[in-house]
Amino acid sequence: MSSIISTSANTLEMGAASTVRKQRLILGHPAGLFVLFFTEMWERFSFYGMRALLVLYLTQHLIQASQTGTTIYGFEGLRTGLEAVFGPLAVQPLASQIYGLYTGFVFFTPFFGGILADRVLGQRKTVVIGGLLMAIGQFLMAFESSFLIALLFLILGNGCFKPNISTQVGNLYKPGDPRRDRAFTIFYMGVNLGAFLSPLICGTLGQLYGWHYGFISAGIGMLLGLLVYLLGQDYLAQDQLTRDRSAQKELEPLTSKEWRAILGLVALCALNIVFWGVYEQQGNTMQLFADKNTDWHFLGWEMPSTWFQAVNPAFIFLLTPFLNTFWTWQTKRQKEPCSVVKMAIGCFLLGLGFVFLMFVTRGLGDTQKISFLWLVACTALYTIGEIYLSPIGLSLVTKVAPGRLVGMMMGFWFMSSFFGNYLSGYLGTFYEKMPKENFFFMLSVLAVISGFAIFALQRPLTKAVGKDV
Repeated sequence: MSSIISTSANTLEMGAASTVRKQRLILGHPAGLFVLFFTEMWERFSFYGMRALLVLYLTQHLIQASQTGTTIYGFEGLRTGLEAVFGPLAVQPLASQIYGLYTGFVFFTPFFGGILADRVLGQRKTVVIGGLLMAIGQFLMAFESSFLIALLFLILGNGCFKPNISTQVGNLYKPGDPRRDRAFTIFYMGVNLGAFLSPLICGTLGQLYGWHYGFISAGIGMLLGLLVYLLGQDYLAQDQLTRDRSAQKELEPLTSKEWRAILGLVALCALNIVFWGVYEQQGNTMQLFADKNTDWHFLGWEMPSTWFQAVNPAFIFLLTPFLNTFWTWQTKRQKEPCSVVKMAIGCFLLGLGFVFLMFVTRGLGDTQKISFLWLVACTALYTIGEIYLSPIGLSLVTKVAPGRLVGMMMGFWFMSSFFGNYLSGYLGTFYEKMPKENFFFMLSVLAVISGFAIFALQRPLTKAVGKDV
């Protein structure tokens, strides 16, 4: 055990990590990484538990309830606004638009949450506020009338929580520390552990016992995440705001190099939008496909269709160790792709994943079903693409962004997910208007095009930043 865990202060690098009150290594990384790992695990349990149910809840219960006289504050105004822009919306397109708006705004508010932490509260206080808001939002989901109010709490809470929990991972490592990319990949496994457990628990409770039981269990998960975070404070680095104040430094104007780095990240974020527009179909149209057109019988027992949401995070756990080993092998031979090229590869793999569904849905009838193994095969391929893009993108932001603006730039990274997630809702409105094979072909082409665009950005971004990224 002493070879795995060391309590010597000298074993941690100087820099941001020197502000950790209790310094300890676990598996070669600061113990604070695992505090953040389990905090994020429970927060993602909460988020993905609710997401697994959202489209089904809308299409199978809430929209019909609104049409039969159930009071849902603000719902008719939202429907009227959407139909003023897009014309009359049937149940599925309306549900897709609401899904896109919610998941989009979840990634819009982190930009402002990052600014709030950078300039006013610091990362720690902002994370706690965000967790409390999200817990309140999940419990409000248990009541039809407060549906939109609950979404507002979840959106604001995520804005406070999301950029600042990720920033604290980077704060544990000094600039140039080669463990940083690996740390974000480990952290990303925490994300996916929560995402794996939530459909099995929240999804099952919601589908089999009542929607509200699923939402309440998601709220309990968020409270557990907050508890882990509060108990592990001593293992975290001081946030950037605290360090700046303690040093009593005045903020200096950004240098030309810092401006080039910021503009490079902005361009990369813009190109990242299409990836998320395609990828987020797994919680939208693919969940509908899993529910209506997929046979979930296994050994004589029928699994709840929301278990489809557990397939992606399960593959994250199965495949991440192999990819980390593969990247380490490439590093030793000086052949590991840079971060931007990895992200382009991720887009290509996402597009290739939908080839399976293009093939099997050709001529598929409206009520015909395919084996769930086809969805598993599709998910396996685009999961590898996700590992190549998402944690690498988080790490890239902490490496390239100016230190005093890293929270804001992390929020900007999530801003690209705002547009991408709204795009997923818009793309989903074509799901019932197109043959299934054409719909999945459209998703595949969009993902591959975004991959080529990101690949083309690698050289200009490297030139702007002055180092290989």
